[in-house]
Amino acid sequence: MAKIKVGTRPRPAAPPSAPSRKLDVFPNPAPERDYVIRFDVPEFTCLCPLTGQPDFAHFTIEYIADAHCVETKSLKQYFWSFRNEGAFHEKVTNAILSDLVAATKPRFARIHADWFVRGGIRTYVTAEHRAKGWKPAPPVDLPGAA
Repeated sequence: MAKIKVGTRPRPAAPPSAPSRKLDVFPNPAPERDYVIRFDVPEFTCLCPLTGQPDFAHFTIEYIADAHCVETKSLKQYFWSFRNEGAFHEKVTNAILSDLVAATKPRFARIHADWFVRGGIRTYVTAEHRAKGWKPAPPVDLPGAA
């Protein structure tokens, strides 16, 4: 039987990715139609501004892009940037919506945050943005569709 080798891996000069408040965008590939882009972020972490204890949340983002879409790696690094920041649930949820709207200028955006139980209370925060003059298309009901 071969003997296992134990060693250490050198630390890179710069990490391959790092937290960032920069949101990168790219041109919407189908600006002629409304379509929903949805992100699930199940491992969000920030700190309670009063106790310094970690707060955890599951974020769902839905938006209808206009000219630009947000690039997912930059979104991941953006969410990561909150890890050591203290902020109330309501502030964090609305700040994320404001930053996403500033970066992409969507027709519509909704962010839902499901904050995990702290002190016996679970908190849900939902915030929305609608571009001035944008109206959603009426829903289509198809017979026999569930």
